[in-house]
Amino acid sequence: MINTEISLDIHDYTEIFLRRIWYFLIPFIVILVAAILYAFSLPKMYRATTLILVTPQKVPESYVKPTVTSKIEDRLQSIGQEIMSRTRLEQIISEFKLYSEEAKSLSQEEIIELMRNNVQVEIKGKESFFTISYIGGDPKIVTMVTNKLASLFIEENLKLREQQAQGTSDFLSVELNATRAKLEEQEATITAFKKQHISELPEQRDANLKILEQLQLQSQKISDNLKAAQDRRVIIQKQLSDMKLQIALGRPSGNPENPKEEGTVTTTESNLSQPSLPTQRGLGYYEAQLNHARDLLSELKSKYTGKHPDIVRAEKSVAELEKKVEKMKAQELGENAKMREAVALSPSVVASFKAMENQLIATELEMRRLQEEDSKIKGRIAGFQARIENTPMRELAMSNLARDYQNTKESYHTLLKKSQEAQQAENLERRQKGEQFKVIDPARIPEKPMQGKVLKIILIGFIAGMGSGLSMAFVREQMDRSFRDAEDLEATMEFKVLANIPKIQKKAA
Repeated sequence: MINTEISLDIHDYTEIFLRRIWYFLIPFIVILVAAILYAFSLPKMYRATTLILVTPQKVPESYVKPTVTSKIEDRLQSIGQEIMSRTRLEQIISEFKLYSEEAKSLSQEEIIELMRNNVQVEIKGKESFFTISYIGGDPKIVTMVTNKLASLFIEENLKLREQQAQGTSDFLSVELNATRAKLEEQEATITAFKKQHISELPEQRDANLKILEQLQLQSQKISDNLKAAQDRRVIIQKQLSDMKLQIALGRPSGNPENPKEEGTVTTTESNLSQPSLPTQRGLGYYEAQLNHARDLLSELKSKYTGKHPDIVRAEKSVAELEKKVEKMKAQELGENAKMREAVALSPSVVASFKAMENQLIATELEMRRLQEEDSKIKGRIAGFQARIENTPMRELAMSNLARDYQNTKESYHTLLKKSQEAQQAENLERRQKGEQFKVIDPARIPEKPMQGKVLKIILIGFIAGMGSGLSMAFVREQMDRSFRDAEDLEATMEFKVLANIPKIQKKAA
């Protein structure tokens, strides 16, 4: 073609095709015939297909939940990878003596890949069933291989489901044991905490408050008794002092039967009930100060350690008061002895004096007992106050322990339920009551060879022939440099064409 700039229409293409018809027909016919000859010269291939139904679980899922919940295509892919492995395919090839001719020219890997291409698995009916097909040259062998593949798929599905169920059950058992150990550890921790702080727990708060109230009442009662004993001691000491004063003034001693006439000292009921208090700081005053210092020291010890400055000062004050009281007691004893030696008293005066001294000793013993009892009660009061003060902290710690324990307990019950369900699902799979593959249409010996491959080769040859013929016609047309019309002449010679003589064709007479 000389003028390539002109536009062509359908008539031009038709004229070119008719003019180059042989350049199209020869390649087309040659390639198509070659493809047909090749397709029919190939060995005959047969396809055997088996239909496998996916049967649902035999026990309702509302009673036993399965642990294998993957989709059928995912499981088929996993099973297919297992069956299409080199080891499995080598066993099948060896068992049925497949590809004996191909083994002469192909390696083992190529033969295994060839068999993988000849096996097809197709899912149909929305996961309700699937087909397994195998292509080969011998129809009987093809049928046996297809049934073998179907049995392998069924066995592998059962094995896979059982392994998954067992793996789930084992995992939950391990987690359950770990959670149980953690739960027992937390129970032991809570038990030890309760034993250690049993008197400071929140449930003991009301009991502690009640006991503390009782102890405070007892302490108040003891304080009242101690105060009464101190007053009684002061009265006795005053009477003794008055008696000593009378003896010191030298009152004559008379008839013991009439002490008033003889001027002896007697103790009346009015003197004991309404004495006059001493104006000077005597032994009773310092003993009261000593008791107060001891109470203060006991209270400080319940709050601070032994090296606290307030406790050191209180202990020093108690020691000084004890020395002073002991000194004053010794002086009184000495004075009493001197008086007994210096003055000859009547028996009634001596008896009265002895009775007062015994009363004083009994009062002091009672005061000492009350002081000890009061110290113990105050110590118990301080202990119960500490329990009540520590209760909020113990309640917070107990709340944290109880919260962790409750969370672990809920997790344990959840795992226990899941573990039981997993064991039921495992038993279900072992008894083959779960979802299964069932062959409903086994592979049969194919009666006719496959036609799909022949038609495919012929179609490829037809397309290739068409393409080759059109390409040859196009190339030949492009290489043609002859003038076909006036436009070609004008484009080449650059002359204006004045007239165009059409082609004269002879008509039949």
